[in-house]
Amino acid sequence: MKSRINFRSVQVKQSRRKTIFKNRVYQAVKGIPKEKVITYKRVAELVGSPKAWRAVGNILNKNKDPKIPCHRVIKSDRKIGGYKNGIKKKSFLLKKEGVKINKYGKIASRFIK
Repeated sequence: MKSRINFRSVQVKQSRRKTIFKNRVYQAVKGIPKEKVITYKRVAELVGSPKAWRAVGNILNKNKDPKIPCHRVIKSDRKIGGYKNGIKKKSFLLKKEGVKINKYGKIASRFIK
């Protein structure tokens, strides 16, 4: 006798896990003070999934809440990385907050949280 898998139940559980992870990412990013940045990898570590830095980037790219400072999250090599509103906008926002970006597009280590 074959056992049946309840796919709807599996989808709901996966959806809940994704929502919990997404909310943890948003909370971690909300905690980044002005004049500081953090890497995608560090956000993933803070929320308990150290290998999920790409998922962090995808979540932040889809964020529509202006209260979540997605522009304060950068690549591990200290370069700005992507931003849903464009790299120029991300650079502008970081400079406006006092973050220094050198001529190579890297952020000085003293600004990394």
